[in-house]
Amino acid sequence: MERSNIDRLTQQALDHVWFPLVDGAQVREDGPGILVSAKGLDITTADGATWLDMMGTQTRANSLGFGQEEIAKAVYDQLVQLHYAGCFAQAADVTVEFAAKIAELAPGRLTTTLFAGSGSEANEMSLKFAKQYHHHKGNKPRAHKVIARWDSYHGATMGAQAATDWLGTRHISEPGVPGYSHIPAPTCYRCPFGLEYPSCGVMCADWLEKQIQHEGPDFVAAFIAEPVMQANGVQVPPPEYFPKIREICDRYEVLFIADEVITGFGRTGEWFALKHWEVEPDIMSTAKAITSGYFPLGASTVSQEIAETIPTFLHIQTYNGHPGGCAAGLKTVELCERDELVARSKEMGTYFLDALKSLEALPIVGQVRGLGLWVAIDFANDKKTRAPLPEGAVAAIAGRMRALGVLAGFVGTAIEMAPGYIVTREQLDRAVAVAEQAICEISSEQNLG
Repeated sequence: MERSNIDRLTQQALDHVWFPLVDGAQVREDGPGILVSAKGLDITTADGATWLDMMGTQTRANSLGFGQEEIAKAVYDQLVQLHYAGCFAQAADVTVEFAAKIAELAPGRLTTTLFAGSGSEANEMSLKFAKQYHHHKGNKPRAHKVIARWDSYHGATMGAQAATDWLGTRHISEPGVPGYSHIPAPTCYRCPFGLEYPSCGVMCADWLEKQIQHEGPDFVAAFIAEPVMQANGVQVPPPEYFPKIREICDRYEVLFIADEVITGFGRTGEWFALKHWEVEPDIMSTAKAITSGYFPLGASTVSQEIAETIPTFLHIQTYNGHPGGCAAGLKTVELCERDELVARSKEMGTYFLDALKSLEALPIVGQVRGLGLWVAIDFANDKKTRAPLPEGAVAAIAGRMRALGVLAGFVGTAIEMAPGYIVTREQLDRAVAVAEQAICEISSEQNLG
């Protein structure tokens, strides 16, 4: 691209585009990232740089890589045939077909889906499903409270944001939706109780029961949780955690909402992450990899009992069940099944995690962890105390990786990577080598550890 066009786009971006969660002064100093084309896992920027996308294009949504012509054609064909079908009294045939496919793939009791436009909207619907279920069921007609977890992220719309405790998005917008509370999360590397697994007895799961009792069981509608938390990088819970959560929810008639927005549709090496622990939720939210990012789409899928209990779901959005999004989702699932990409996510994820484990020998690498093709390198300035690196150091490591041609993310104390399921071993090896180089260079420059 000619220099004049690069300068024009840069100025237009600075004048007219918001870059969320990024300090405006930093954007002006570094320049906005403007992407112009991509293929496979390679991204080309306006200034001609090429990045290996090891982050699902920042949000972990890009699960199948760029340039999947079959998905693009499915969307095009659908938009030409029927681009919109309304949102309440009827549905497009492709929307019906995709809902049926999700019922086939989802944990056993989940049968019925309502589609939205994002993960935030999916969680918004899931929370409403829980509250309306209790209203109509009658056992707990006053149940409206929701329990979430410290450092959780469930979205930026008001109900989902009230459940959120990460990225600083909630407090600045408060007062928000009432009735939400939070409990300690299974962040084992830096346990909120200062304990060690397994002698901890997975106290963080038992805390849910204490919170339900504190709030009043008759008032608690739901518990919402990410199967693997994103805060500070890929927090994989102990194996006992979700079976305990399921048991507690059943004991108090509290619905369990699984926020599978990041983990759903193959990211962790299973279609849905709770499969790793053989636990079924009552409600499941999905988005991101549902269309591999080719079309905005989210979904809330509920159990048959919930679907049969609620006579009329009082919620509506203009783009519920958009045919283009459902066509993209149906084709994405078809490609995953045809090319066995969910199994490949598990296989390549194991290879990647094993390769990254070697970095734990570096002075500032505290822990490498992951599940499927979602991994994190968590840093500590002191391995004994697990004190985090100084402010800005983790971002500097991710920035150096980008300068070296590999796109990774930084999330609190860790950097993370979540490449598309089509990633090769050679690309994974390159990412490991670049991560090691970036860590060593920043560590030396900033005198870390």
